[in-house]
Amino acid sequence: MIRVGQKAPDFLLTDTALQQCTLADYAGKPLVILFFPLAFTGTCTKEMCATQEDLSKYAELNASVLGVSVDSPFVLKQFAELYGLHFRLGSDFNRTMTKEYGVSFDGSFLGMTGFSRRAAFVLDKQHIVRYEELVTESGALPNFEAILHQLSLC
Repeated sequence: MIRVGQKAPDFLLTDTALQQCTLADYAGKPLVILFFPLAFTGTCTKEMCATQEDLSKYAELNASVLGVSVDSPFVLKQFAELYGLHFRLGSDFNRTMTKEYGVSFDGSFLGMTGFSRRAAFVLDKQHIVRYEELVTESGALPNFEAILHQLSLC
């Protein structure tokens, strides 16, 4: 897993507008990366909706938010539209970023494998990791207060 103090690795995702999404898109800005297992599932929906509700807090800190899952960009687009999510969602369909950031889920859920675990990363303006969290408890969300606090220090 990527650790605090490390330079965040670049990534290449496809967003809901079918545009490429890379770390360079966030040059000079803090970035919150939220990995979530699967769109339209209970806890993932709760997490992304909570993020949307706090989007103004991230904006006040001049930070961007990127939600990442292994769902296709088409599924993520429907998810964003249904729940009114106005931050970028990126498809890691090929699981490249999930593996590079060390957040692959090794078990199975309802017979499905190959998705990411719930995790949060805060990158500063130079894209150094300042906060990392792997959520291990089923049904739990990332510590949004800690994320916002760390962003206030960036």
